[in-house]
Amino acid sequence: MGETFTWPFFDDEHRALATALRDWAAREVSQRHDEPDTDATCRTLVKQLGDAGWLRYTVPAAFGGMHERLDVRSLCIARESLARVSALADFAFAMQGVGSGPISLFGSPALKAKYLPDVASGSAIAAFAISEKEAGSDVAAMRTTARLDGDAYVIDGEKSWISNGGIADHYVVFCRHGNADRAFIALVVESGDPGFGVTERIRTMTPHPLATLRFDGCRVPADRVVGEPGKGLRIALATLDVFRATVGAAALGMARRALDETLAHVTHRAMFGRHLSDFQLTQARLAHMATAIDASALLVYRAAWARDRGAERITREAAMAKMYATEAAQRVIDDAVQLLGGRGVVSDHPVERLYREIRALRIYEGTTEVQQLVIADQILTAYAGTSTHG
Repeated sequence: MGETFTWPFFDDEHRALATALRDWAAREVSQRHDEPDTDATCRTLVKQLGDAGWLRYTVPAAFGGMHERLDVRSLCIARESLARVSALADFAFAMQGVGSGPISLFGSPALKAKYLPDVASGSAIAAFAISEKEAGSDVAAMRTTARLDGDAYVIDGEKSWISNGGIADHYVVFCRHGNADRAFIALVVESGDPGFGVTERIRTMTPHPLATLRFDGCRVPADRVVGEPGKGLRIALATLDVFRATVGAAALGMARRALDETLAHVTHRAMFGRHLSDFQLTQARLAHMATAIDASALLVYRAAWARDRGAERITREAAMAKMYATEAAQRVIDDAVQLLGGRGVVSDHPVERLYREIRALRIYEGTTEVQQLVIADQILTAYAGTSTHG
């Protein structure tokens, strides 16, 4: 990771962050993943991250954060560093950012003052609720509704696959609003609001808090609208635009850990009187792994740098970073399992754990296939705007 920070994408503060967080994570974050209570583990991780000041990178400076506006390079560095040690620690950090992202980017001063300082300190847990059982990548298929009733909005419907579901203190919930096809609204729902409930906890191959949420006439004060009513889809997409590249960064951290474990193994494992690293087949695979990691890093940090330098949208760059880095990490980790042989499939070995953990990153915040559609749309639109052909 060190050589990456000689690249021109970074300032001295980014290099200092990478060093400090790497050392802190190695010292403070447990690498055990067999804790029986995942909810309690995530709460502990959020508190640890908050107490150490790392969650300050997830909100703007005016509300307890580190930078005047969200610095995407810092978010990527944090996710890469944490994912290299613990996918659950990365999850805890990332969801504080994604869950509060709509408020950071579009919230009123009052909403920011109410929610963001507690996110930065780790005293409150945030969540982002957009997915439904029949409306994942196809956001327009959303069925949850919000209607204005006096001085409150009334929400009816269901959200599913919601990270931090069941442990979050507040959720930014996206709902259909009005009669227009693409009119949506974002509202902050607190866990104690009447009409809100958790109906199902979802178990996955790598445990983390995940749930289905139900809204039965859930009343939310009108002053908890995020941004402008009717513009909720823009808010959701802009938030994902910022955080999508950070998913690639998490994949990058996992791939780096897989390569570390592989190098330690092949340089010590003896076979036929030689080390495994002496064989050309091993060397070829290592070369592919290292190249994929560098290519991923270049795409991830290009997207982050472009956003930090003032680009209003980085839709194409973020989609490329997310798509390539997650797919490349899957291949790198699969190669690591193959080179470690039997050790690579032993339960809770770091490489076996990575093999399970990487899989979800190719799905959430837009599947690989959706990223392909996004990228193609971006380049075709750009071509149509510049082409002189009829």
